[in-house]
Amino acid sequence: MGEAPALLDDLQRSFEQGFDLKPSGFETAVVVGHKTYAIGGTNDSTSSGILIFNKLTGQWVIPTVLGTKPESLKGHSSVLLNEDRILIIKKDSKSNESVWFLEVDTQFIRDQNKKFGTEVVAWSKGVIGNVERSVVISGPSGVGKGTLINKLMKEFPTMFGFSVSHTTRAPREKEQNGVHYHFTKHIVMEEDIKSGKFLEHAAVHGNLYGTSIEAVDVVADEGKRCILDIDVQGARSVRASSLEAVFILVRPPSFEELENRLRARGTETEEQIQKRLRNAKAEMEQGNSPGLFDHILVNDDIEVCYDQLKDILRISESMNTAPVTASKVFDLPADLSLTKINEKIVINRGADEQKVVLDLTSMKGGAPGHTRGLDMYACF
Repeated sequence: MGEAPALLDDLQRSFEQGFDLKPSGFETAVVVGHKTYAIGGTNDSTSSGILIFNKLTGQWVIPTVLGTKPESLKGHSSVLLNEDRILIIKKDSKSNESVWFLEVDTQFIRDQNKKFGTEVVAWSKGVIGNVERSVVISGPSGVGKGTLINKLMKEFPTMFGFSVSHTTRAPREKEQNGVHYHFTKHIVMEEDIKSGKFLEHAAVHGNLYGTSIEAVDVVADEGKRCILDIDVQGARSVRASSLEAVFILVRPPSFEELENRLRARGTETEEQIQKRLRNAKAEMEQGNSPGLFDHILVNDDIEVCYDQLKDILRISESMNTAPVTASKVFDLPADLSLTKINEKIVINRGADEQKVVLDLTSMKGGAPGHTRGLDMYACF
């Protein structure tokens, strides 16, 4: 909302004089109910690129814009989908980089409107193809979930990826940014949390820790299934989010056995052990919440437990070498037009070119993450 008010004054005068509802510098305008969304083509990173005209008030508004904004929208076509988001196709581009969604009235947007107390829109990049559901693994310290995850990553390196968490604490010796954690400033992470960019977060000893939606998207964009190692409270937050995941709780065979394992590690003081045991008891109690976890594993024997984990995920050794089939990439021209037919968008590329169909039937996800499940193919 930080753009100069003079812009709104100029727009208001233009409207009062009967000028078009597509302001200068904005390429498309889409009507959604009593609002018109003007979408710009500017490359200026300081510009939101979005203006909203409210017919009821007769006023222009510069909204709060969430999500990752496209680098450029200079040259695009747009069409309204389901009265809650606008599809944008970038012209003169590759098909795998051309699809974007501007959410204007989804549940996420309605929630953010309440938080910000102002008009909010959000960008979401469209991704061709789908990925397997993420895997959330929770359990108390010492239960063996780290060992299970390491075995999974070692045996199936092309199938699974690990999300890198964010933290506001300082890096420790030999820790690398983007590898061990995404190290960030407290004020930046607080703002990102407020903007809905995190699946889960927690304050620990004055520092913030959390899993961002972008961190999960990075793994999914590599064609891998994302593994999240988080506590039970974090699992609860992820369950309440839009992320589709399998939720697995790893339990010890007994509380006494968990204590024996913690002591056998020989890496912690008595005070630290007692704190971990208290936390473990609380996590086990929370883990009994109905509907929170899809599966519960009891780690009495690590090899047996690992085999059970693979059964849950329906994977075997023979699957590890299965190639990921890339979607065909189309060249989209500078003069394309769009035709909406039910859940399909026909991209007209000119009289001498094949039409391309964008199939939205299996569309899922959305802001502030990516929109997946899209299919694109040639049509004669």
